[in-house]
Amino acid sequence: MKALRFGRHAAIAVIAAGALALSACGSDNVTGAAPAGTQTSAGPKVTGTLTGIGSSAQGAAMDAWKTNFASANQGATVQYSPDGSGAGRKALLDGSAQFGGSDAYLKDEEYASSQTVCGPDGALNIPVYISPIAVAFNLPGLTELKLDAPTVAKIFRGEIATWNDPAITALNPGVTLPDTKVTPVNRSDDSGTTTNFTDYLAAAAPEVWTDKSSGVWPASLQGENAKGTSGVVKTVTDTPGAITYADDSAVSGKLGVAQIKVGESFTKISAEAAAKAVDAGKPVEGRSANDLSIKLDRKTSIEGAYPIVLVSFHIVCSTYDKQETVDLVKAFENYVVSEDGQKAAADSAKSAPLSAALAEKAKKAIETIKVKS
Repeated sequence: MKALRFGRHAAIAVIAAGALALSACGSDNVTGAAPAGTQTSAGPKVTGTLTGIGSSAQGAAMDAWKTNFASANQGATVQYSPDGSGAGRKALLDGSAQFGGSDAYLKDEEYASSQTVCGPDGALNIPVYISPIAVAFNLPGLTELKLDAPTVAKIFRGEIATWNDPAITALNPGVTLPDTKVTPVNRSDDSGTTTNFTDYLAAAAPEVWTDKSSGVWPASLQGENAKGTSGVVKTVTDTPGAITYADDSAVSGKLGVAQIKVGESFTKISAEAAAKAVDAGKPVEGRSANDLSIKLDRKTSIEGAYPIVLVSFHIVCSTYDKQETVDLVKAFENYVVSEDGQKAAADSAKSAPLSAALAEKAKKAIETIKVKS
């Protein structure tokens, strides 16, 4: 992928923590943007403060993006609070943040609401981060298991009580499984990771997973819960027999990760397998021409594709009140989807870089952001 080089050799700056100054899309207070003609190797230099709220799965990538962007744009700061995808979408829609990070694109009703804050073309869903969702478990001595969609669905519905259940042993011949209690752990907050995970279960195991895809875990299901990606991973790490779903970048240590059955074979989790699944997705209908929402095929049988994947978006307004805000949003988002930005995310978060074609579409969408007329 040919892209402008962005601060590859720049020293990493430490961004001083400050009070989170929330700024509405329609009434921004970004100040001090440099003239558009001021060029660096990454394009126009900008200054000011950009505020985002959202996906905790993006956390590691956002840390790298914020630091590198500030390093190349002295006086520019990106503040990001990883409060969850639902919080990110809400903040963009109520004008309390200039962009939202979300592991699920705006729902139809949210997209319609965005026209109030963002103008007649509404908000744009820009893909920035691709990552597989790991089905991670804590079984001492075991780092890999093979699972299919119906079995995963039964586990998280509480229909499989112990790890030596016949449904699991049949998929793992030769593996000695303990009679340890299975403890499913779900997100307690409104989460894009939950949306993607339940979307997979509803599509790939509809006979078992009878609930609709949602960012909120079904209240009727029993099990442990915790807030955020770090919360569920910590709970499983501390609980022998526990299992959860989480962004792969957050899974390490003593936790094992399941291979998932796709077609007639099992796929190991990887960035490449996640990207393969995303490339098979389709555009969401009924959106503006510059919106890049992607509908994934969770039932794919493509060999080597990993279907439990999230495409995380930066949701931005198509129009803002001030040119300074437009310049800052465009500069930051262009870095994020650039080759260097995607490499920074991959290095820090094990994410899959956007394909060349998807990155080019993202750049074209970003360039359409303008001042309200």
